[in-house]
Amino acid sequence: MAGNSSNQLKDNHFTVTTTILSSTFFLTLLLAVGLFFFIRASVKDRTEQVKLIVSEPEESLLERFQAYFDQRSYRIAALDRTTGQVTFQGFVRPSWFLAIFLTILAACCILCFSLVLSILYPTVGKLFLALILLSPGAGVFYWQGAGRTEEVCLKVEPFCDRAAGTECHRQQDTQSLITVTAHRDELEQLQQTLKLQPLPESYPS
Repeated sequence: MAGNSSNQLKDNHFTVTTTILSSTFFLTLLLAVGLFFFIRASVKDRTEQVKLIVSEPEESLLERFQAYFDQRSYRIAALDRTTGQVTFQGFVRPSWFLAIFLTILAACCILCFSLVLSILYPTVGKLFLALILLSPGAGVFYWQGAGRTEEVCLKVEPFCDRAAGTECHRQQDTQSLITVTAHRDELEQLQQTLKLQPLPESYPS
């Protein structure tokens, strides 16, 4: 009677342990998948376009933009005076912080995954722990993909407030509409540094 109870307790314990390990393995696998897509997203092209309204004539605006991009090691790649469009080109350097951060994340994820596998397969558990040596690959992948040449396209034109019924020739000396196409981070840095405000969505295009 006591032997049957002992065997039943062992069976129940084995069942609970197996369930916990299976759940842990599944959650760790989801973590690995999420980390994979996070690392891929770190080098994804995030080019966006934003329209800015500035109370400043075109000539002084172009001078400000050129000085700003010169400081950021951009150069003029193309200039179309008829349309007022300027294309700046520069090399974007990857971030050491993000490369190290992704490596640490990959190491933690691989370590968790290896521990679960070593518990499920204890005879070869040490081999799974060696997988942590693959974690620097995440930083290398980011470093090679993030360092690239990027373009910033600017188009400056007179601002016409159609909502207020203002004609273009009355506003061209004081207000300008700037259309910028660039990486999302570059757009944010540009607006913060030069104190530029986006065009309200209520204005008709």
